[in-house]
Amino acid sequence: MVELTADAAVVHHPMVKFQRQVESLVKKSKMVKPSDPIWKIALLFGDDWAHWKKELEEFDFSTQDPIADLLAVQTWEED
Repeated sequence: MVELTADAAVVHHPMVKFQRQVESLVKKSKMVKPSDPIWKIALLFGDDWAHWKKELEEFDFSTQDPIADLLAVQTWEED
């Protein structure tokens, strides 16, 4: 018998992964600070940055917003 947990059915928005990566840059590697603007992570994401920048803009973020604003998002839902 296979038991399915609530977590097994959860599909996370792609921004959750991005948010976790940025959080790691802040907390573990300390390459950026929460008060730094989002544009400071652009070089760290290399060729993927254009995609993530577009995703951020769809959620009304600008590259001038502080990283802390990105990390504060609780739920990523599209309209």
